[in-house]
Amino acid sequence: MHAADEQVDVLVVGGGITGVGAALDAASRGLSVTLIEAEDLAFGTSRFSSKLVHGGLRYLATGDVATARESAHERHLLMTTIAPHLIRPLGQLLPFSRDVTFRQRTAGAVGMGMGDLLRMRARTPRSVLPAPTLVTARTALRLVPALDRHGLRGGMLSYDGQLVDDARLVATVARTAAALGARILTRVRAIALHGAGAAVEETITGERFEIRARAVVNATGVWAGALDEAIGVRPSRGTHIVLDAADLGISSTALTIPHEGSISRYVFALPQAYGRVIVGLTDEDSPGAVPRVAQPTEPEIDFLLRSLNRVVTAPVGRDRVRGAFAGLRPLVDSRTASTADVSRRHLVTTSASGFVTVLGGKLTTYRRMAEDAVDLVSRTRGLQAAPSRTASVRLVDRVVPDSGEPLDDATGLTTAEVEFAVRVEGAMTVDDVLDRRTRVGLVDADRARCHAGVEAVVARTVADLI
Repeated sequence: MHAADEQVDVLVVGGGITGVGAALDAASRGLSVTLIEAEDLAFGTSRFSSKLVHGGLRYLATGDVATARESAHERHLLMTTIAPHLIRPLGQLLPFSRDVTFRQRTAGAVGMGMGDLLRMRARTPRSVLPAPTLVTARTALRLVPALDRHGLRGGMLSYDGQLVDDARLVATVARTAAALGARILTRVRAIALHGAGAAVEETITGERFEIRARAVVNATGVWAGALDEAIGVRPSRGTHIVLDAADLGISSTALTIPHEGSISRYVFALPQAYGRVIVGLTDEDSPGAVPRVAQPTEPEIDFLLRSLNRVVTAPVGRDRVRGAFAGLRPLVDSRTASTADVSRRHLVTTSASGFVTVLGGKLTTYRRMAEDAVDLVSRTRGLQAAPSRTASVRLVDRVVPDSGEPLDDATGLTTAEVEFAVRVEGAMTVDDVLDRRTRVGLVDADRARCHAGVEAVVARTVADLI
């Protein structure tokens, strides 16, 4: 049956975390749902985050208590009910180094204490997120051996949530929505939206047709303004660099480094899979046309290295950067001087054509954004929808057989993982697997080494499915 031959209750446009969240929310209420995505799941901003599920330390530092409280509540749901299998507690060390001022140490310690109060208010148990604590210089060096020991006066250790992977979260939410009846269609681009559906194009064949729907949600992030001209989108570029974990001796604890002269902005060095560390992130205006994939700039890479090198013994040079990536935050334009000052609160609004646009926010609060969007389309389009129940819906597990031929010793990638990505997670190409079902593609050398092997497994698996 062609998608144009039927009418669904809700059409969601956009396959990032907000879009798949809206599809899950609507499907869990008993509504019929179709989601379309022009590229692949998590193709845009959602795969370029710091991969944290956080309680909003930065928002506390800027006085935005409401956003911090919402973040802490959503983090609680994710870590205790929705996705405990995709998130782990991550220790984050604020070192009391020579270049970290007394004011920054005090602000950081107070903020972490306030963050723990929000944790308690959200009722997240200490077994999930331990309490922040002061640590000695010896303990700080044990956690992060690369720290400059000269002038080190210990540090503050706090805990937050870390995703196994942000793109995997998107794919898992989409799979959960599909298990509840949602139709998930990638490589289908929206040409124009209206209150009763959308004109769309299959990007592979070029075929154009209409999808009819009782309600439409525009969840296209930084591209939302192209479909709703009344929306002011102010993209902000966030860049990360990828290092070898061995260069910093980091294995399970992250490093939190205040920006020079700031008490509210930080650079983080975060341990990842495959023996990597990502260091980020920047917050730079990105005016002009929205690129298909944002690119990091050399000044941003230099800034991240300089920030890291303020607190480590041996400076990390540009030649040790194994990869770099950048994403665009879809911020609501509030006409402030800097994107760093733009609120991370989300916006849900109805367009003149009758569809709903959801914009802003952040990965941690995707569930609440989705709930608000489906609430609004239900009210404005007269849908008979049950109340949202995603606060208690656990995401499906990602079970991959241990058996399978190894494809790459360095990353541990196996044929079973690639086959699972195609058969279960909707991957269609080698790029889908390398960049959005695994994160091998974060390092160019890893991508080049694995490309041929993954391509062969994808081709074989796709052929089996046809």
